[in-house]
This record gives sequence, structure tokens and C-alpha cells, in this order.
Amino acid sequence: MLTVSKLSLQFGKRILFDDVNIKFTKGNCYGIISANGAGKSTFLKILSDQIDQTSGQIHIEAGKRMSVLNQDHHAFDHHSVLETVIMGNKKLYEVKREMDALYSKADFSEQDGIKAGELGLIYEEMDGWNSETDAATLLSNLGIKEDDHQKKLNELDGKIKVRVLLAQALFGNPDILVLDEPTNDLDTETISWLEDFLGGYENTVIVVSHDRHFLNAVCTHICDLDFSKIQLFTGNYDFWYQTSQLAAQQRSQQNKKTEEKRKELQEFIRRFSSNVAKAKQATARKKMLDKLNIDDIKPSSRRYPAIIFEQEREAGDQILEIEKLSQSSEKEDFFQNVSLKVNRGDKIAVISRNSKATSAFYEILSGVKQPKSGSFSWGVTTKQSYLPANYEEFFESDLDLVNWLRQYTQKEEERHEEYIRGFLGKMLFSGDEALKKARVLSGGEKMRCMFSRMMLLKANVLMFDEPTNHLDLESITALNNSLSNFKGTIVISSQDHELLQTVCNRVVELGPQGSIDRQMKYDEYLNDIKVKELRKKIYASADVSEG
Repeated sequence: MLTVSKLSLQFGKRILFDDVNIKFTKGNCYGIISANGAGKSTFLKILSDQIDQTSGQIHIEAGKRMSVLNQDHHAFDHHSVLETVIMGNKKLYEVKREMDALYSKADFSEQDGIKAGELGLIYEEMDGWNSETDAATLLSNLGIKEDDHQKKLNELDGKIKVRVLLAQALFGNPDILVLDEPTNDLDTETISWLEDFLGGYENTVIVVSHDRHFLNAVCTHICDLDFSKIQLFTGNYDFWYQTSQLAAQQRSQQNKKTEEKRKELQEFIRRFSSNVAKAKQATARKKMLDKLNIDDIKPSSRRYPAIIFEQEREAGDQILEIEKLSQSSEKEDFFQNVSLKVNRGDKIAVISRNSKATSAFYEILSGVKQPKSGSFSWGVTTKQSYLPANYEEFFESDLDLVNWLRQYTQKEEERHEEYIRGFLGKMLFSGDEALKKARVLSGGEKMRCMFSRMMLLKANVLMFDEPTNHLDLESITALNNSLSNFKGTIVISSQDHELLQTVCNRVVELGPQGSIDRQMKYDEYLNDIKVKELRKKIYASADVSEG
């Protein structure tokens, strides 16, 4: 359906793609992955004809329509929500506009009537008479209230506008659907709806996302952009990650015989195939995995930061007690009467439909702000380390990274440059990279520096407010593995579903009308019928979207 042949892209001396050949076929969902800056979004722009390649061809089967998630959030500001969605099917929208223009003519002629009739037949064949109803249904499924459907886009909150643009991309059952970070600013319920929608989608989907749970739920294939090539893997992100790690491990074992390696990979594929049997599109995926050529599995060139959190000492039984804690702003209540006891070894997901509530919670526990009411007390043997959602103030400095990190050392032996460079090296800042100025770092680099700072502190209680923001998949995966292995206590808020599901054993939800505290895994919490009823109560009369 969509074929890429001998594609190359070069900027000066830098080669981004070299002789890329790949075919995207109907009924499959392809996840494009790469290290940050390797060209995922650029590749999508080439596919959708937004930028030109240096050489090669992009061929779309005749008569097939491609739809792209628009990244310009102001492009449709002066159009209504409903009209913006329908504009997703450009041909349908143009036919409708042409008909409307004809019927609005003051001197409507017989020739105009014939032309309008011809357009009406085309419009009917495209199911145009149901377009407004279909668009409204799509908007409602994405959590956009009917009262907003006739509003102009420039009247909407930014997060709602993102959903309208997503509805535009999905509208009209496009033959090829191209989505760049479609889960950004969506709440868990809407992401779940989108996963179900794409899981049953019969056409071609090509997606870039840093949400591993989403990639695992929707992808039938992973396209790995590495070494300026794109290699196609059958299976979802977890399968790609685990096989690439196994291949890397085998490559380091030079003395292992080829046949032993082949059997090890075959056994892994067999186990993965049986696990996939419960997932969406299970039968088709299992057949593809069974046909997988083991020789196609190659190690990745990815570099994963070595995020390792260690405790200077183990905490006692008294960790944290919270009594009737409440917080609000002048405009809204964040949470009220929160009481809970944190136990040693708890790994708690703190969630809310209002991201301001979770941030306020951490600001209180870290001593940055005072609560409206209530109290809390940390155990005397605890040592806390906190990563805030907004950490820019830490980097308002002209220090290089060695001296920046030296600020957070506690012992004389930790102040030596060799010791500090060791921590920076674990975060992929080696050689001259460690001499970068703190002020000029990218968002992802700053986050890795914040992890280095936390690692130096060796706390036994870790608090994270959105730690995956700005991170690439490699860093997210490394963080996930580290938190899973950490022996101390964790309190964390994150939009990364996979992180919360695999790390946390307890969920605390904060709402303006109360809170919920359950000792269960994240997926179990989201699907629990009794919890769903309680969630309605704690948000009663509150008009907030999950942040």
C-alpha cells in the first residue's frame, strides 16, 4: 500500500537515511523507533510529503488516502471544532465547500444545478451526509463535550485542541494513518480508547511514540531506525527490546556456538508467541512471529544510561504518615483530607486528573510549600530525594556539568573529578560532553543530570513528579528497570503507563472531593469497578482533565 524505495536524506555531511527500503501493508500498525535525533519525525514528514528526500521514491497505491496528525496547533484556530475534524478528509471537505458555494449563489443557474447534483452523488458515495454525525461521535469518544463542538479552536484549552487534531487525523477511515506522538496530553481513558480503536483498525497505521504501553498495545511491527537504515521487526516494542538485548548479550559471548544461540532465540520467540496469544490481533501476530527469521535479529547501537539508585542505609519501619492533608489555590481545590501511612518498600503511584494536584502534593512533602491544612511526618531513619516536574531553576547556571554535579556531593572523596565524571558517564556524558554548560542542555539531558544528582544522594525514599518528560525510549526503559530493582520506597507520578504498571504496588489518587488508596497494581486499579465509582465521587463537580 505504501512503499519506500532507496530512500536517502542528507544534510550537508550528515547522512540521516541511506538506501532505506520498506513496505507498509494494510492491517498492520508500524511503530517507528530510534534514539533521539536519529530522524523518526523527519521520516514521517517525508512519508507525508512535508519535506523532500535527497533521493529515492515514496509510492502510495492509487486511490488511497493518507491522513496525518497535525503538529501545528494553531493551523485551524478560526475554524469550528466540527469543521476542523471534517477537514481531515480533504476531498470530502472540498466537495462540501463546492456544493455550499453553488447553493449560496444568488443567480443559481440550471448549469449550477447539474453540477450540484453531480457533486451530491460524489458526496453521497463518500458517506458525506453522515459526516457531521461521525465527526461528533469521534469527538465524544475523545472526551470532547458536545457544547464544544461548535466553538472555534482558538477558544479551547491546549489539551482539548490536541484531541480535536487527533479526531481530524482519525476521521473518515483513512487508508494510511500517520501519527506522531498521538498520546501526548491524553488521559488514561482516552489513551485506552485510542488503543482499542487502533487495535481493530483494518488499514495501515504508522506511529511514533515514547509511550511503551501504547506501542505494545497497538503495534504489529517495529521499524528500528539505526545505522541510517530502517530494519523491520515483527512484534511489539517489548519483543524488539528483549530480542535486541538478547542479541547483544550473545554477541558478547564469542565462545558460544552459533547453534546454541539459534536455539536460545527460538526458545525466546516460542515463549513470547505464547504470551502474545492474549493480546489484540493475537492470531496474526503469532503467525508472524512463527515465521520470523532468527538471522534478522541484530543487536542495536542504542546507548542506555546506567541509572542505578542505591540506599546509603536502609530505612526503619516508620516511613511517612500523612494526616488530613489538604491543598488548594485561589481558583480550585487540589485535594482534601488525605490520610495515609507509607510502609517500607511501598512503591506508590500518585495520580490525579489534575496534574497541579500531584505537583502540590510533592511540594508539600518535600518542604517547598505549606499545606492548607493537615500534617505529615517523615520517619527519622528516612532520607528523601525529590525530582520536581519543573526543574529549570537547577540549571540557571554557567557551571560545566562536572562542577554542577559537584554541588550535590556530600563527602570529600565524592568531590574528585574522576568520581563525578563516573556518575556523568553513566548518564552518557563522557569526555568533553561532561564540560557542557548546564544552562545549554536539552530537556532530556537535564533530566539525566537530575538522575545523577539523585543517585549521588543515595536516599532510601525517592519521589518523582513526571520523570519521563523529555526522555527517549532508552532512558525511559533504563529508569523503569532501575526503579523496579530499587529496594527502598518510591512515590511517583507519571504519564508513562508501563512505568506505573511494572514498578508500583500501590495507587493513591488525589481529587478535590477526597482521595483513594488501594494496595494493587495500576492496571487492576484502573479496571476495578468499585474504584471507578469512587473516582466519580472524588471528582464530583470538578471540571478538570487528567494532566
